[in-house]
Amino acid sequence: MIEAIDHVVLTVRDPDRAGEFYARVLDMEPVTFGAGRRALRFGRQKINLQSLGQETRNHACIGSGDLCLVTSWSSAEVLSRLAREGIRVVEGPVTKTGALGPITSIYFNDPDGNLIEVSRYD
Repeated sequence: MIEAIDHVVLTVRDPDRAGEFYARVLDMEPVTFGAGRRALRFGRQKINLQSLGQETRNHACIGSGDLCLVTSWSSAEVLSRLAREGIRVVEGPVTKTGALGPITSIYFNDPDGNLIEVSRYD
């Protein structure tokens, strides 16, 4: 029945500030859609950004997101980028299990406290 994830949503304090962070740190493309909504596009996916209270059908709160993003970069390259951007690593590199098997992951938080995991399949 289900083939893929099209998008996920992160609740943030300031969608424009969050867009700048993800563009700078993870090379995502900030985009605007609908009636001024903000999102981040990468590959064939996107992350929609919403401010607190914007969506009343869910129980979102700022900083509750937890995403695993797949990269082709080595752990050394990811760590170098994070260090250059002044991002504190929470954990990693560490071996975890992804949807397709073992992955090497590096964890950090975005400015709103969402946990971001950047992983490479071994």
